[in-house]
Amino acid sequence: MLSDAKTPSEYIEQLQNDWRCEKLQEIRALIKQHAPRIDESIHYQMLGFGEADRYVFHLNAQKQYVSLYVGNASKIDPDGELLKGLNVGKGCIRFTKTKKVTETRIDEFIARAIEMWRDGEDIDC
Repeated sequence: MLSDAKTPSEYIEQLQNDWRCEKLQEIRALIKQHAPRIDESIHYQMLGFGEADRYVFHLNAQKQYVSLYVGNASKIDPDGELLKGLNVGKGCIRFTKTKKVTETRIDEFIARAIEMWRDGEDIDC
């Protein structure tokens, strides 16, 4: 869902109250847990997480899944162990209705991505 929301709270309010909203909120909470002072804003018409116009994640609810966008997932998880069992594109991790966030290692992936990003490592496409 590309949104015309101006703030993250407006974006959340515009979501349908269904499984996509729940999954998006779970992933959003993990990002905030691992980077409590990270800025959350609207960027590219979705939720963006970063600092000073340097973004590490984007989060968006699509029709069939929730997308967590991160530059190049294989730079963060080269052996694919943290994202095993997830639907992964080059820079997009998709969570479908049946995939339980708590049964994945996405929290470890998020923590590693934030650490690499903060250290100035290249995680972009």
